[in-house]
Amino acid sequence: MATERAPRPVEAICRGCGSAGARAVPEICADRTCMRAGLADRLARTPGVSSRFDGCLHFVEGMLMAGIGVALAYSGIDKDKPLHTIGGSLLAVLLFVGTVVVVRGEGRERALVEAGEPRADALWRSAYWCPGCESVFCPGGTPWQGLLTPEQFKKFVWTEAGYGKQLEERFEDVDLPPGILTGPGGDRDHA
Repeated sequence: MATERAPRPVEAICRGCGSAGARAVPEICADRTCMRAGLADRLARTPGVSSRFDGCLHFVEGMLMAGIGVALAYSGIDKDKPLHTIGGSLLAVLLFVGTVVVVRGEGRERALVEAGEPRADALWRSAYWCPGCESVFCPGGTPWQGLLTPEQFKKFVWTEAGYGKQLEERFEDVDLPPGILTGPGGDRDHA
């Protein structure tokens, strides 16, 4: 009886340098040495957003600070100090409004990332990193052909997933090569 062996993964050959040492992007991002070198951040699948726990924590912090404003206003009423009453009331209102704005903004950003995650994941998982020419490519030529720098790859994935507004300022001047259509459905100049 012959023993069955697990099938070996297919080696991806880089289209730029012909190297067979390319590794899948998810594998690279999970590698600790790549994390220390900053490559995992340059190939990030989604923007970092605060968790729901962080949103709840920010809400509690904001309400505690607004409570201090309410206590100051109450102290002003109790001791007949109108300046404390007015200042405490304004402080409480401003802190309450500010807290609501921050928490809602975090919630919107989290929802945006969750909505685009399936598309970003599909693009991210199909990509390979070539350490020889330091580029990202897709072995089958889809969803794009050719080589991308890590910055171009990040811009492509984030734009396709709808995260274009979250791209850092340093990627504003990063242009995608001609022929790569970005945006839902491949609209040109969506980025």
